[in-house]
Amino acid sequence: MHIPVLPDSAPARGNFVSEGLGRLVLRLAGWEFQGEWPDVSRCVVIVAPHTTNWDFIIGLSAALAIRANIRWLGKDSLFRTPLAGFFRWQGGIPAVRDHAQGLVGSAVEKFQTTEKLWLALAPEGTRSRVSHWRSGFYHIAQGAKVPIVPVALDWQNKKIIIFDLFSVTGQIDNDIAELQDLYRPVKGFSI
Repeated sequence: MHIPVLPDSAPARGNFVSEGLGRLVLRLAGWEFQGEWPDVSRCVVIVAPHTTNWDFIIGLSAALAIRANIRWLGKDSLFRTPLAGFFRWQGGIPAVRDHAQGLVGSAVEKFQTTEKLWLALAPEGTRSRVSHWRSGFYHIAQGAKVPIVPVALDWQNKKIIIFDLFSVTGQIDNDIAELQDLYRPVKGFSI
């Protein structure tokens, strides 16, 4: 199984045990990586399509397998469950959706005060099929002056696809359309 190398500039965590666990889960589930991680210390990682809670298991296993410390935003209700401590330990940051501007500002501030930060977001903002993406990920990348790393979870082919680094241009509609085009051939989870 191809496992991309985590660049030295990337935020890292874990050890051979957590790495082995991540690789084992991916191998048993039949998943593999396609592409390489870019050599950046700070970025917004967008993961799509987000169609099932199982995306979290695959994403967490992928992060463990490469020893990446990937932070992620999750709906705040996840952090009021018995698993709240586990989610925080795995990089979770509660997102209060009804305060979108505050969330963007807080994320931008986190980038400004953190030397190494990969922040993962689901641009759809939900597991339901949507016709358009929320723009928070874009505003965070633009405000923090960091690139976007598009990542796809292709359930049909069981591939974690790492696309080329994407730099925002300020032309939000064009940029988001270009990013969405990357994901058109990718199939999310379906029963």
